[in-house]
Amino acid sequence: MNWKANQLSDLTGKTYLITGGNSGIGWAAAAHLRRASANVIITARDEKKGAAAASRLTDIPSPGTVTMVRLDLADLYSVRQVNDAVRSHVDGLDAVINNAGIMQTPELKTVEGFELQFGTNHLGHFMLNYLVFDLVSARSGRIVPVSSIAHRQAKGINFEDPMLTKGYSPITAYCQSKLANLMYGLELARRLEASGSSVISASAHPGYSATNLQSTGPTGFFKALYRVTNRIVAQSATDGALPEVLAAAGDEARNGGYYGPTRMGDMRGPVGESRISDAAKDEEAASRLWALSEELLGISWSVA
Repeated sequence: MNWKANQLSDLTGKTYLITGGNSGIGWAAAAHLRRASANVIITARDEKKGAAAASRLTDIPSPGTVTMVRLDLADLYSVRQVNDAVRSHVDGLDAVINNAGIMQTPELKTVEGFELQFGTNHLGHFMLNYLVFDLVSARSGRIVPVSSIAHRQAKGINFEDPMLTKGYSPITAYCQSKLANLMYGLELARRLEASGSSVISASAHPGYSATNLQSTGPTGFFKALYRVTNRIVAQSATDGALPEVLAAAGDEARNGGYYGPTRMGDMRGPVGESRISDAAKDEEAASRLWALSEELLGISWSVA
């Protein structure tokens, strides 16, 4: 496919919510959308960093607006606050890009006690999408779960111990969370199709892109390793953002699609349909993950 940002249609009047939009791929995605005249709402855990990022976005010539709201996906109260804040600015969303994430952290927990990577990368976004789904539906919009090539390293979701309390590994936890992102995106697509919804779920991954993700989570050997590979292997955040932008706003994106780089083991290169692991294609496990997510969050989400 070799999709490029210049293939975007005029996005005047359209509004995109991007989690983790203060730096890296999230900021680059917002910049691509803004250049196509879209309105962008970015979230950040740190308000000062978020405000600075929003200021840089406003420097890009565009008729669209830029809004920043604080969001900590590891705190469900913060997720609910973002829902309220977004509704004070818009009456509809054309896409929600689930960009924010953390990688290979030490064993830590969210405010509600979930394993930090699963709780942030998957459960926080699941809750956010649930809360703003009516805004997306009002625009016949899109939900864009963001996975990773690392999802292929996970054999499946550990349903007996999803928080990995019996043997925590930063890498295992990260790969499981990224598998959950893609399984969720594909399951959401199936549920949307079955319900006849006009909303679509199109998933994406950035390949291997040089961002703060590799420096803020990993420790020790892996932090040093990523410092080297970021220089010699990784592509830019600007290129890494293209799959998210395609999924969120490209005319070519389809319900149930999974987009990312297609060369060097899907780490970089032309953007198109990306490879999905057998574990991510397991529909029974995906339905079970959906039910587990609802149970953990105390919600019941019908996409009809």
